[in-house]
Amino acid sequence: MNYLTVINKYYPAGSLCRGIFLRHSRQVTDKALNIARDHRLDLQYDIIETAAMLHDIGIFLTDAKDIDCHGTEPYIRHGILGAELLREEGFDEMFARVAERHTGAGITNEDIIRQGLPIPPGNYCPETLLEKLICYADKFFSKSGNMEEKSIEHIRHSLSRFTPDTLERFDSMHRMFSAS
Repeated sequence: MNYLTVINKYYPAGSLCRGIFLRHSRQVTDKALNIARDHRLDLQYDIIETAAMLHDIGIFLTDAKDIDCHGTEPYIRHGILGAELLREEGFDEMFARVAERHTGAGITNEDIIRQGLPIPPGNYCPETLLEKLICYADKFFSKSGNMEEKSIEHIRHSLSRFTPDTLERFDSMHRMFSAS
């Protein structure tokens, strides 16, 4: 299935939200593909591209006016909402799981309970190589502000305000995907 078909369905041409979504998704895609090439990862490039282009497909359903999203759901739910949408649209489960597991450096059931997050109980941490690659590449780019690539120091500082486990999950992905 072509990822542009679903993007075109939910992100109207000419909308600010579409522009932000496409720019961010392309940045994450390019980063993920470069990492895959540099590390000769055993992943197909078209799979990486589709997963990266669709990882944030659920943002339009959230209330995030600073990125022109005028839905009703809390932004933290965009991964779960995107996964549901991809399943409904008939995408392979691997793409739904990328959407579901890319938020932060993953979200544990303990995180959900301790922080009172408005998402169903479960483990939303990246497990497969593809899930980890897209989660990692996503951390380098924001959908707001100047949208320029963030430094490792900036990412680590941002994630350190959550839990030590969150930072360790990111550091583990960084060890896996950074230049040797």
